[in-house]
Amino acid sequence: MMASPHMHERIPLNTLAIPFGLSGLAEVWSLAGVAAGWPSEVGGALWWLAGIAWVWMIVAHVVRGAQSTESLSSQLRHPAQGPIAALVPVVGMLLGAALYKVSPAAGTALVVASIAAATLFAGWILNFWLNGAVQMNVVHGGYFLPTVAAGLIASTTAAEVGLTSLAIGAFAVGILFWVMIYAVLIARFATRAALPAALTPTLAIIVAPPAVAGSAWFAIGGEKLGSLEYALAAVTVLMVVLQLFLLPRYLKLPFSLGFWSFTFSFAAVGAYMIEWLTLSHPVGWLPLVMAVLAGITALIGTIGVKSILLVFASRHRMETSISAITLTDIRPEAS
Repeated sequence: MMASPHMHERIPLNTLAIPFGLSGLAEVWSLAGVAAGWPSEVGGALWWLAGIAWVWMIVAHVVRGAQSTESLSSQLRHPAQGPIAALVPVVGMLLGAALYKVSPAAGTALVVASIAAATLFAGWILNFWLNGAVQMNVVHGGYFLPTVAAGLIASTTAAEVGLTSLAIGAFAVGILFWVMIYAVLIARFATRAALPAALTPTLAIIVAPPAVAGSAWFAIGGEKLGSLEYALAAVTVLMVVLQLFLLPRYLKLPFSLGFWSFTFSFAAVGAYMIEWLTLSHPVGWLPLVMAVLAGITALIGTIGVKSILLVFASRHRMETSISAITLTDIRPEAS
């Protein structure tokens, strides 16, 4: 049967990083506002923007999926795109924690429902990986999302809505898979061909886990500095240094929607830095908070503007989109 001329390809799942990045920006503005004693309107407006983008992306994927020749199952099993689907419930957790401040019952319900959805998706995708369906050379930074990002953000948001026991359990899950998947990623990057350009921005995701873990532990244990806090801060510093050495590689990349991988990753580091500065109060700490805020806002704002210009300038799907990558684009394992 021939496909209808009105049928389309599915929207690439990496577009889900847009509300994720906007949530990171909202969190940075919220923390900076508390540190500086500002009214909460800017942070609140950014949370509204992130929520609108989240709903918009979900609706767009559902509507486009109904008109697509590609099944959702095949998209979720795609080695590059599949793990990124975890961002739907992950962003739901972040929005739920923000909603909790104005409506505790609704916020708690959204956080719990999102954690449950993320748990089911993590179980499904782990089963898929364990069936031997993924070759080492297709693994990228997005493989942190279903278990590490979901676990650690579940920990943070559960603590913020008062579910401390759930937060501790989610923290353990996030840390376990951070160690496991980080080892797999290092082995893949060290022994296989370099990632294709469309996936190279996912290297930025490597910087996020220790910062998100640090924020989660602050949420669980309160505003104090102890051994674990210093340990997570030290690992975060090392991951930031790694990103500095990756910068020349990033600067050579053509712009694509994959650049949204940079947004939440660096926003998480920025938020963690603001938390540390607010707690430790070093000399000039408030100007440093403002500098972090300005840097993260400039980064995400630039990516947002360039994304809008790219969408309007392109009549066809971008060749560098993650959705354009197939198994044939990635070098096969040596036999």
